[in-house]
Amino acid sequence: MNLDQARFNMVEQQIRPWDVLDPKVLDLLMDTPRHEFVTESQVALAYSDIELPIGHNQTMLHPRIEGKLLQALDVQGDEAVLEIGTGSGYMTALLAKLADKVTTVEIYPELQEIAKTRLEGYDNITFQVGDASQNWNDGAQYDIIIFTGAMATLPQAYKEKLTLGGRLVVTLGDAKVMTAQLVTRISEGEWETESLFETVMPTLVNATKVSEFQF
Repeated sequence: MNLDQARFNMVEQQIRPWDVLDPKVLDLLMDTPRHEFVTESQVALAYSDIELPIGHNQTMLHPRIEGKLLQALDVQGDEAVLEIGTGSGYMTALLAKLADKVTTVEIYPELQEIAKTRLEGYDNITFQVGDASQNWNDGAQYDIIIFTGAMATLPQAYKEKLTLGGRLVVTLGDAKVMTAQLVTRISEGEWETESLFETVMPTLVNATKVSEFQF
């Protein structure tokens, strides 16, 4: 199998048609071998338009979703990133190539250990293990925050963790109706929210469910 051709086809046939047109993002996806972040048995599927299972009922996002989120974030080379959900480590690698430094949090130690082996060549990634479904209380603020799983609602604590001008992408809703959103902090007490696209993705472990109205 020609993996270089498969990666080219992924970019041209899946990602670009989804209006991911930022040359920086397209080049990044072309230059980062996705097959290095899957198991040996999944290599032939690494560039397919599917969510690949990675264990613990977790999956890799569709490549087009990854591209769309990266384009919306517009990560700069001097920015600090917080990633909630290390997963396979693929998105972590993409972020690390774009940003100054990345802190990535994973609830499953086993998944992060596998990701670490795939990310040995990066020196700007800090790995943390824990439950970040409601907050990651490390006392730091970030220019970029990204959630690799969906949530019912976005905790206010994460909005407060953004620097002024900082951006956050999160997919909100339940399994039937989910919307990817970009949240930008525009002042100390104000945030601007933009709906990006509708999608469906696995929910972040322990993310709070939307309260149902009861009579």
